[in-house]
Amino acid sequence: QVQLVESGGGLVQAGGSLRLSCAASGRTFSSYTMGWFRQAPGKEREIVAAISGGGRSTYYADSVKGRFTISRDNAKNTVYLQMNSLKPEDTAVYYCAADVSAWRTAQPSANYWGQGTPVTVSS
Repeated sequence: QVQLVESGGGLVQAGGSLRLSCAASGRTFSSYTMGWFRQAPGKEREIVAAISGGGRSTYYADSVKGRFTISRDNAKNTVYLQMNSLKPEDTAVYYCAADVSAWRTAQPSANYWGQGTPVTVSS
C-alpha cells in the first residue's frame, strides 16, 4: 500500500506563495504518475496538476496555468506543487494522489490518496 504524507498547506494572503510537498512510501515511486487535486466547500473535487513518472510530461488545469508548477524528485520519493500569485478562489483542501490516470479527461482518477492539506487564501 502506497502512503502519501503532505505538508506545506496553510494560510496566505492573496498574491502570496505556498509550496506543497508530498512524500511517498515504497520503492516504485518513479513508476507512478503523480498529481494534485483540490476540493472547495460545496464544489466537486477537481484535478489541479499531474506529472508523469519521469517528470517529462505535465498537465495543469486552466485555472492555475502560469501560476502553479508541479515537479518531482524521484530520488526523494517526493512531488511538489509550487503555488504563486494565489487567489481567494484557490482556497480548498489539496490532495496528493498517486497512480493518476485519465488526467486530460473530465474524469481523472487515482489509486492512492493523501490525507489532504488545507490551503486558505485571504483577501
